[in-house]
Amino acid sequence: MNLTELPFTIDALREAYRAGLRPEQVIAEAFRRLDAVGDAGIFIHAARENALAEAKALGEPDGRPLWGIPFAAKDNIDVAGMPTTAACPDFAYAPDADAFVVARLRAAGAICLGKTNLDQFATGLVGVRTPYPVPKNALDPAIVPGGSSSGSAVAVAHGIASFALGTDTAGSGRVPAALNSLVGLKPTLGALSATGVVPACRTLDTISIFALTVADAWTALEAAAAPDSADAYSRPIAVPALTAPPPSLRIGVPNAASLVTFGDTVQANDFRATVADLAKGGATIVEMDLEPFFAVARMLYEGAWLAERVAAVGDRLIEKPDTLHPTTRAILEPGLALTAADAFRGFYQLKDRAAVCRKALAGIDALCVPSIPAFVTLDEIAADPIGPNSRLGTYTNFANLLDLCGIAVPTGPRADGRPGGVTLLAAKGRDALCAAIAAGLEAGPLGATGWTRPDASLPDAERPTGDEIAIAVCGAHMSGLPLNHQLTDLGGRFLRATQTAPEYGLYALAGGPPARPGMVRHAATGQAIALEVWALPKIAAGAFLAGIPSPLGLGTVKLEDGSSVKGFLCETQGLAGATDITSHGGWRAWLAAGAVRTPPEVVA
Repeated sequence: MNLTELPFTIDALREAYRAGLRPEQVIAEAFRRLDAVGDAGIFIHAARENALAEAKALGEPDGRPLWGIPFAAKDNIDVAGMPTTAACPDFAYAPDADAFVVARLRAAGAICLGKTNLDQFATGLVGVRTPYPVPKNALDPAIVPGGSSSGSAVAVAHGIASFALGTDTAGSGRVPAALNSLVGLKPTLGALSATGVVPACRTLDTISIFALTVADAWTALEAAAAPDSADAYSRPIAVPALTAPPPSLRIGVPNAASLVTFGDTVQANDFRATVADLAKGGATIVEMDLEPFFAVARMLYEGAWLAERVAAVGDRLIEKPDTLHPTTRAILEPGLALTAADAFRGFYQLKDRAAVCRKALAGIDALCVPSIPAFVTLDEIAADPIGPNSRLGTYTNFANLLDLCGIAVPTGPRADGRPGGVTLLAAKGRDALCAAIAAGLEAGPLGATGWTRPDASLPDAERPTGDEIAIAVCGAHMSGLPLNHQLTDLGGRFLRATQTAPEYGLYALAGGPPARPGMVRHAATGQAIALEVWALPKIAAGAFLAGIPSPLGLGTVKLEDGSSVKGFLCETQGLAGATDITSHGGWRAWLAAGAVRTPPEVVA
């Protein structure tokens, strides 16, 4: 085994460990790679001896999901035995315990290589606002590395760490990913505990994960996510095994007027090509006006949230302003003049604007946007420390204010060779959907490593968990159709597309609008009918059942494999005046034949 060429993806390391590789060899190789890169700005604290000691203490492989996997942590996240500085040496302290998330990763067998550089107090998207050496972009040293989680992204892009923790308030877990050809997973707020994290805006902060692949980012999330009673903002968010997305999705994208790339036509064309790929894959593309989202984004450095950043820094702005980076200080100082009335006005305005955005997202499964509008060079940021930074947040600043989850994913080189990428965003709790879509798009180099990207195909989900009930739907509750949101709003999860046993008839029911399909069992004369099986949390089943109109109801549906599942069936008296559409084999095929329009109210 040539260790210097071993990809540090999680699956590759697991295979190497099964072949006899030792964790201490991997850790030694990680630091050899760091030395070979020769970038003094990546780590603020490189924990060589600690990491080697942890590796030796692991013993033999024991089945833990991250056994022997090297990771790094942004230096606003506590790691016991290492100082936390938030890129402000005067602020440094020695934590006596790991951050909650770090503790979970270590308990899963992961090994921390050290603490990585950042824009001071996590204020910035460029990665250059640090008193330490600035990390170099892994792909092009003329471009900013991205921030605030600069060192974390660069460490993964060079193959030094398998994954790294960042934080994301305004895009700090997504922008550096886009600039270094990485996956940047920003989970739903509260999914990852903030205990042991130096806050930027506590109400909006989340730990984020950088990785070379969607699968690796998700594996780290699975290990790290858990409710934390010590964090008042923690909340239980489902992190199921990553499986294939539903076959039909409605994906929102910026319309021509709101596709902002600041004159970068290569970026605009590359984004349009990705949208075309989504459409080829079966997604329905819905062009949207993103101006309401941009209006929310502009609020992030105003009023309440600028004041919140000032609160996070504390009295340092007044008592020790000279300890702050000049740009950080310039951004925060206007917050000293804000009043409580300013903050409340901001809260009210956000509520109003968020309502507009929620209406725009109604019926949309996910929003696909460029991760960044355009690239920013070091020369540009030296000439103007604030303007280019703000532009990098065009598609990121609104996400946490609107309680959206998101994942940035590389889509392969643009026409000019720079990394292309998009971000998938969706309502809170739909992290798995965003990651599944992203897995179908990821392409191109693994950071700056030159390693071959592994296969990203995802398996179909097979069955519900013990807290879920499987429900078969054969009409507008199927993916991409108007009432699918009645499942997803209640936490419904796609399991599989299949068909019934050849024992059913399908009818377009009389009346309407709304138009409604009804499925009836005809054991002797029926045929197979296409449907989808979804898992619905048992706690939500009552609310779902309450919305089913007569003559429809839930019964037991026999599937083609001989198994049975609860699903929509129609009472026979509801067939009066109905049209037999059994020969089409399914409601979606009936719609595709153009026989009936699908108004928003169609059910079943």
